[in-house]
Formats: sequence, structure tokens, C-alpha cells
Amino acid sequence: MAWLSLCAGTTLLLLSVMIWWNFQELLYGKNENDSLGNSFIILSKSVTNDNMGRPDLTVFSQSEIIALSNAPQVQDVGVLTSNRFPAYIALNANMDFSSEIFLEAVPDRFIDKKPLEWNWQQGNREIPIILSREFLNLYNYGFALSQGLPQLSQSSIQALAFDLVLGSPELRETYSARVVGFSDRITSVLVPQSFIEFANEKYGRNAAAFPSRLILNVKDPSNTHFVQFLESKNYATNAEQLRWNKVRAVVEVIASATGLLAILLMGISVLVFVLFIELTIARAQQSLSLLLQLGYDPGYLRKFMMQRFIPLMLAAIVVAVIFAAIAQWLASIFIVRMNLQLPALPGFPVWIAVFLSIVLLVLQIRISVIKAMKSI
Repeated sequence: MAWLSLCAGTTLLLLSVMIWWNFQELLYGKNENDSLGNSFIILSKSVTNDNMGRPDLTVFSQSEIIALSNAPQVQDVGVLTSNRFPAYIALNANMDFSSEIFLEAVPDRFIDKKPLEWNWQQGNREIPIILSREFLNLYNYGFALSQGLPQLSQSSIQALAFDLVLGSPELRETYSARVVGFSDRITSVLVPQSFIEFANEKYGRNAAAFPSRLILNVKDPSNTHFVQFLESKNYATNAEQLRWNKVRAVVEVIASATGLLAILLMGISVLVFVLFIELTIARAQQSLSLLLQLGYDPGYLRKFMMQRFIPLMLAAIVVAVIFAAIAQWLASIFIVRMNLQLPALPGFPVWIAVFLSIVLLVLQIRISVIKAMKSI
């Protein structure tokens, strides 16, 4: 029973460490598209009754941008530059579709999937566009169905050529535009930074304006201090992007509860082991006394007794490691269905926990044997 208890306790301890480590791996994915929150969030200022109708109160000043770059967990800050001129898009390929449109640009380092065609130089008449995949879904399942327009797949919309009409009537020019990629990270219609700067300079109605939206690369969007910072500044973002704040709390509670239960079971099993060791040595007291009288070294006898108990303890830990490795392997297979990745083997925190468990248990057995042998 002591062995089973030790085995169960060690397994739970390794699983609790493994749960915490796996969550950290998912939260801080090595590849940009492997992480849960993907650590990129779009930030704006909340529109309230007090600042409604006053756009100067809903933009970010340079000092605010600098403060954000120094905020907890923030690794990088990018500006979403919007068009300051009228923009109009039209499509005349077996369907009559036209609409006003807004354009934005962002530094290339914040784009999740940058296409090969993502470049523009002054003089080019074709403008590459990265479209939010959410916009395409809204068109297919909302606008197209209600207006009797055909639904479009990603490949079909990339094959279409659009007319992009820019500027006021006296400066109006028509460019060709083509969708070259899609973004899951930024909900917008993106054009290259070089083009938006050129077009704002040529067709813009007013001087350079402060940005109204920022994109942040955040180390841990679920960090409590970061969430409190956003709330204190009255900054707004998609609440879904901070959803891992609640998930993190749940994971920490589960891992902590499992760890406490594991420590309790291991403590009970070690206590039973100690009693078993003392009982075994007490039963063999007469034989051990005779061996000492015959000249056997007490250190040799202690080592002999330890060799009877340490293999039992090591066997329990080996079984626990096997169970933990199987659980990690199954988790790595299951998580692939969510387009995420986990290592197939437990990470280094699990092996540190194994090493510490072995060291502490060996020391406890050694102390118990030495204590019991002194009574002979």
C-alpha cells in the first residue's frame, strides 16, 4: 500500500508540473501561430458619452505610445495607419459590387502571414491587399446571402481584380487592387505601409493625425498586471483576446490542487515507508546485533538495508514517469486537432521534479535507516 501510494503521489506530482508547463508552452508558442492567445492584440480607446464626437480624445499621443511600450508584458508596439482620403472599391466580373472602403497599414513585423507579393513602390498601379478572414466570413454568410450575391472562396477572391478609386473628385485616381493574402490577427483591410504613406501624402484631406488603433506584441496577455493596466487607462480591446486570463486562473487552480494532493499522498507514503523500515529493522534486531558482534561494519549494514528499500522507491518513480510520458504523448496528439503543438515528451520542469523527488526520498530513507540502526 505504501508503494502504491508513493506511485500515485509521484504520478500526480509530475502531472501537475506537466499541466503547468504545457500551458506555458501553449501560451508562449515558439512559432507565432502555435500559441493560444498569439500574444498580439489590437488596442483602441473606449468611446464614452464624454468623448463621443471628439476624435482628439480617442487617439493615442506619442507619450501614450511610449508609456504603452514600457507597460507590463508589452514587448513591441505598432501603429495602425489609416487612410485620410476617400477610398472606393468596385468589382465588375460577372457581378455588380461596389462599396466605400477603409484601408490601414501596419509594420510588416506584425503581419502573421506575409505573402510574397507584399510590396509596393511608387509608380506601381497594382495594390496588394491582405484581407481579414473575418471580413470574408461576414461577406459570405451575411452580406452575400442577404443581397443575392455569390459566395466567394479564398482562392476565388484572390483571382479577382478590383478597381480601387482613391481621392476626392478633383484628385481622383483609379488603381488596380488584388487580394494576396488573409489575416487572422488583424481585423482590417491592409495595404503596404509604403503605399498608405504615399496615398495619405497625395490624396489626404488633412495633416498627419495621431493613430486611433495600435497593435501590441504582449508576452502574456493573461497577466493580471497587464489586464489591470488596460482597465486603468480605459483602453479597449476584444475581450476574447484576453480570454486566457480566466483560463490561466483555472489552470493554476487545477495544477495547485493536484500538486497539493500529490504532496499529501507522497507524504503519507513516505511516512508508511519509514514505519515499514523501522519495523523491518526492529524485527531483524537480533540478527543485526549478532552481525555487529561478529565484526561487520555498521556502515556496511546500513548500506545493505538501504539497498532493500531504495529499489522499491525507484520502481515507483519509474512507473510514475512512464504514466507521465504517456499522458504527454497523448496530449501532444490531441492538441494537434486544435492546430497547436506540444512536445511529445515531458519538458525539463518534469525531469527536475523527478530528480528532486529521487534525492529527497533517498535522503529520507537514509535518515530512517540510520535512525533505526542506532537503536540496535
